[in-house]
Amino acid sequence: MIGHLAIAVLGVVAGIVFGAIPGMTATMAVAVFLPMTYAYDMDTALFLLLGLYVGGISGGLVPAILINIPGTPSSITTTFDGYPMSKRGEGERALKVGILASFIGGIISLICLWLFTPLLSAAALKFSAVEKFLIILFALTVIAALSKGQMLRGIFAGFGGVLLALCGMFSVNNAYRMVPAALKAKMQDGFQLLPVLIGLFAIAQIFEEAEEGMRFKIEKVDNAENSGVTKFSLKDFKGQGVNLVRSSLIGTFMGVLPGVGGSAASILAYAQAKNFSKHPELLGTGSPEGLVASESSNNGLTGGALIPLLSLGIPGDSTTAVLISAFMLQGIQVGPLFITQNPHTWNTILVALLACNIIMFIVMFYPIKWISKIIYIPRQRLYPIIIMICVVGAYATKNGRMFDAWTLLGFGVVGYIFGKIKIPASCFLIGFILGKDLENYFIQAISASSGSLMVFFSRPIGLFIWLLIIASVAYAIWDDRKTKKKAAVN
Repeated sequence: MIGHLAIAVLGVVAGIVFGAIPGMTATMAVAVFLPMTYAYDMDTALFLLLGLYVGGISGGLVPAILINIPGTPSSITTTFDGYPMSKRGEGERALKVGILASFIGGIISLICLWLFTPLLSAAALKFSAVEKFLIILFALTVIAALSKGQMLRGIFAGFGGVLLALCGMFSVNNAYRMVPAALKAKMQDGFQLLPVLIGLFAIAQIFEEAEEGMRFKIEKVDNAENSGVTKFSLKDFKGQGVNLVRSSLIGTFMGVLPGVGGSAASILAYAQAKNFSKHPELLGTGSPEGLVASESSNNGLTGGALIPLLSLGIPGDSTTAVLISAFMLQGIQVGPLFITQNPHTWNTILVALLACNIIMFIVMFYPIKWISKIIYIPRQRLYPIIIMICVVGAYATKNGRMFDAWTLLGFGVVGYIFGKIKIPASCFLIGFILGKDLENYFIQAISASSGSLMVFFSRPIGLFIWLLIIASVAYAIWDDRKTKKKAAVN
């Protein structure tokens, strides 16, 4: 058991490093370490791979909070409140809030995995393309919530992201669309998420800092000597119980739905935190409430994504897709009979996931003073290293293509221009992330109904999701008008 814990520590630490480096993800970490499992038995391999998974998802909050660059796609919403807190000198506080929320989200998802695997997998199996399309549409309503005061620009950016996501080969007839003839060989799958994400948030940020002369500086991450800076305490979680549980369950549930992913989970959880908050105007300005929603949903994904993998043989996200290879190497078939035929392996997964979450919390929470010191590094020294890492990460996205490196630079310019003309880059990215799934589920639903749009209004679950969509949009419109009235008065 000690050997298993040691290998879990290795996996968590390596995962945190991969998650904290822009351009590298938990999926990449699992893929890189997968060959090591050839030499291990199944139990040891599970402790290593689940450690990489948990650490990779959690590590993304470090650059998201400290330098406004999401370490992983699911850390996008962490930047909304984490970075403003860091700019106030509360970087250590923000990191501790995020780490504790990540730990609680991981534990809640583990409990769901343990107690409700048969129930949740059965529910996911009953979800048709109609419900999946409506859930993606519901997640898209966060665009309206995030762009209050400039809703038209936000909606424009969001639909621009959806449109760009459709570039590439159309799956129905294998014909290219919105792709120049010279780029057809390189854009069969369209633009890759990682170069777009890193370009919009990392390269654009570096362009802005370069324009200002790299003058931005935090004097002290935990500025306890200044009365205006708040230190971390458990009071940051006062009144956040419902937010924690709701966001964790959203992350778990979104993980159950194959292919939806962590980005959609964190976006949806953040939107609901904003909708139900007593002070929604504070979210996006450096509120622990937003951090709690984002990070608890991120780690809620870890247990949820394993549910369809183990019960149906369907990966819940890209990382669990890589995990299937580990099971295959050990000669184990995942699917409906997995738990009954492999009770020992099932118990090992539960123990390993619990151990990895505890190790993640210990490894990140207590030495956070040292982790947070990354923000002291002068920008003119830090950014060249980040650029190099970003280029390498983008280049490695599709096993080495210069096209992805140029994509990184191109979207860096786009993000820089967005900042100048006040178009929210986050809305564009949300549309880009969800656009392809939106189209795929729409086509599947329409094909199954022989072209009838009434299929989207024919199922009780679908009607309930429509009510949520309408409520979310109505609230966003009301909030946008209230913001404009306040701005006019001031």
